[in-house]
Amino acid sequence: MDDDFDAVLTAVGPRLRKLRAEADLTLSALSEATGISVSTLSRLESGQRKPGLDLLLPLAKAYRVPLDDLVGAPEVGDPRVYPRPIQYDGLTVLPLTRRPGGLQAFKHILPGELNDRTPTPRSHEGYHWLYVLNGRLRVILGEQDLVLIAGEVAEFDTHLPHWFGNADAHPAEFLSILGPQGERFHVRASYRP
Repeated sequence: MDDDFDAVLTAVGPRLRKLRAEADLTLSALSEATGISVSTLSRLESGQRKPGLDLLLPLAKAYRVPLDDLVGAPEVGDPRVYPRPIQYDGLTVLPLTRRPGGLQAFKHILPGELNDRTPTPRSHEGYHWLYVLNGRLRVILGEQDLVLIAGEVAEFDTHLPHWFGNADAHPAEFLSILGPQGERFHVRASYRP
């Protein structure tokens, strides 16, 4: 644990030097902006002084970056979101969003095999969009049995019994965006010539 802590502190100096160079600031100008002496700033950047919050907070404010960026903290996502691919029944699902609630995006990869099981449409709360990237996707929506090809989209209320799988023996890839009931895309810009 102490070795990890020391490694984090050792990496702060070069990171601070890089930020100052990117901001095109001299040590004197940074000293004026932060109230930290030039000699202390120099020792921080060279690793001769360990940084504390009393020094890092004014520097984060001066550089307009989160404190995490100064210390190189790892990105921490919502523990309920699985950043690694999920695999089940031969299907691979890659979560694309990392925030809880709201719209959730996924990439689905179906293997190159025809599913000979009888589709069992299901329903649940929510709203769903499917966009086919590659291959042919069989989609059952209520009484409709459709085959979508690359570039085609399906949009539906998930109370409608639905199912999707391979339309043939070739792989298929599609994007899936699932939102809670009543959630819709918010189009802020649209251009039609």
